[in-house]
Amino acid sequence: MSLCKPAATSPFVLGLRDLARQHRLPINVGIHEPSETTSSKKIRNTLIWIDAKGEITQRYQKLHLFDMDLSKDGGPKMKESDTIEAGKEIIPPFETDVGKVGMAICFDLRFPEISLSLKRQGADVIIYPSAFMPATGKAHWHALLCARAIETESWVIASAQVGAHNEKRSSYGHSLVVTPWGEIVGELGGAEEKEKAGDDWEPEVIITDVDLEANEKMKKELPLLRRT
Repeated sequence: MSLCKPAATSPFVLGLRDLARQHRLPINVGIHEPSETTSSKKIRNTLIWIDAKGEITQRYQKLHLFDMDLSKDGGPKMKESDTIEAGKEIIPPFETDVGKVGMAICFDLRFPEISLSLKRQGADVIIYPSAFMPATGKAHWHALLCARAIETESWVIASAQVGAHNEKRSSYGHSLVVTPWGEIVGELGGAEEKEKAGDDWEPEVIITDVDLEANEKMKKELPLLRRT
C-alpha cells in the first residue's frame, strides 16, 4: 500500500495519459489510490476515464466491497473492507464517442440497483472491470452480465483479469461484450486457457462495434421505462 499513489502523481496513470494524447483515444482503467482522509490507511478502488486529450474526466469509486469470512468454519477469509474504502455515490453516465457510458466495478455487478440507476439516467453502455474468482466466475459471470444488459437495455462491457495473481489467488477471466439483447458478441479466454498456454500465452484484445441502434430497437420493442 505504500506504493499506492494518487492519480495525479502516479507514473502508471501519467503514462496512460500520455498514450491517450499520443493516439487520441480515451482510456478506461482501474487503479488504487490512497484515501482522501489523511488519517486513514485504507485505499480507494477507483475507475477513471481518460479522454482523448489525456485528461481524467470521470472517476468512480467502488461502492460494494466483497466481505467473506468463513474462518470460523475452517474456511477462507477475504474482507475487502479491511483495506478498501467504499465509495459513496453512483456517478451519472457521461457522453463518449460510443454513447453515454456508466461505470461500476466487479462486485457491484451483483447489485442491479446501480445498473438500473444508470439506465434511468440514459446509459447506452455500462462497464464492469472485474477480477472474479474462478468458482463464482464459472457459476455466475456470464449470467450476471447478460442479465444486466437485458434489464438495462444497454451494452455491457466487462474487462476481466485472468489467471494467477499469486499462490493464493486467481481470477476467472473471460472478458465479455454483451448486446442489449443479451447476446455475447465478444469473449476472451479464461484462467484455464491461460494455464494451458503457459509461456505461449499473450494478452488478448476484443474489437467490436457498438451499435446504439440496438439500444433504441430494444426500448421500442420492450419499453421498460414509464414515460409521461
